Amino acid sequence: MGEGLAAFLGVGTSVSVASTAAGGRPVVGRALAWRLEADGRTVTVILDDAANEGLVDALAASARVAVVLTQPTTHRSIQFKGRNARVAAAPPDAVALAEHHIAGFARELAAIGYGDAFTRALCAFQAADLVAVSFSPDAGFDQTPGPNAGEPLPP
Repeated sequence: MGEGLAAFLGVGTSVSVASTAAGGRPVVGRALAWRLEADGRTVTVILDDAANEGLVDALAASARVAVVLTQPTTHRSIQFKGRNARVAAAPPDAVALAEHHIAGFARELAAIGYGDAFTRALCAFQAADLVAVSFSPDAGFDQTPGPNAGEPLPP
C-alpha cells in the first residue's frame, strides 16, 4: 500500500459495505469502523447487526463483499472487493474502534457543514449489536469521481 493511500485511509472516512443476497439482489449498509489488520492483508469492518441485518445475512451466505471508503470533504474513494468475507463476533476493542472512527467521521462532516448531532444520530449503535466482517481483498479500485474512477489500485 502506497504512502498516499495509507495516509488517506487514516482519515474519518464514510464506510459503505455491500454484498449480494438471494438471486443476486444487492444489499448495502454503513459500517461504523474499519481497519487493516496487522497481517497487512485482512480488512475488518465493524457493523451494527441490528441496523444491517439483511447485509450481515447476505455476507454470511455469499462471502462476497465490497467496501467503499470515502473522504466526505474531497469525495476521494477507494473500493476493496473480496470473496471470503467472514462474519464473527465483534472483537473486544470494537466499541473503542467505532468511537474513534465516528469521531474522525464527525470532523470530516463538520468541515462540510454537518453538526455533531447529525453524525451521532447517523452512527448510533448499541455495543451488543456489533459484529465484525473480515476479508482479504482480491481487488482494489480508485473510485474517486473523475477520469481515474474504476482504475485498479497499484499493487
